[in-house]
Amino acid sequence: MSEDKIAFTSVFAIRTTAGQERNVANLITIRVRAAKLPIKTILVPEMLKGYIFVEAEGPHFVEDAIAGIKHVRSRVPGIVNFSEVERYIVIRPVIEELNVDDVVEVVSGPFKSMRAKITRIDKTKSEVVLELLEATFTLPITVHAEYVKIVQKAKKEE
Repeated sequence: MSEDKIAFTSVFAIRTTAGQERNVANLITIRVRAAKLPIKTILVPEMLKGYIFVEAEGPHFVEDAIAGIKHVRSRVPGIVNFSEVERYIVIRPVIEELNVDDVVEVVSGPFKSMRAKITRIDKTKSEVVLELLEATFTLPITVHAEYVKIVQKAKKEE
């Protein structure tokens, strides 16, 4: 007879030596795995020097994880609101999700609401070359990657 237990977590901030955030996160990860601590997430924001965020079931688990680790200054008292952490989570650019032969819909510009197939991707310029599916003849057009949304992913041949 096992009951499903729902664990509620909170986000805690840890002060570190500036520039050592990744090292501290790696050391915490090793300790969490070794001691099987219930820590769900370790976030190292690139834009915020000297801090890392840890999602855990309670502050005592965070204290156990950081005890004695070099470059850890302290745990910031209290709980951090998720809205404060949310701004440090980087959203991947649309171009990372696009592949050649994907069917997309143009969401802006003169070809708005038209469907097209991607024929080429230029990640350095964040541009895609499209072949409009609704045009009477094939004419390649180049648009910014932010102007398209995926309708159907390309079928992978096996």
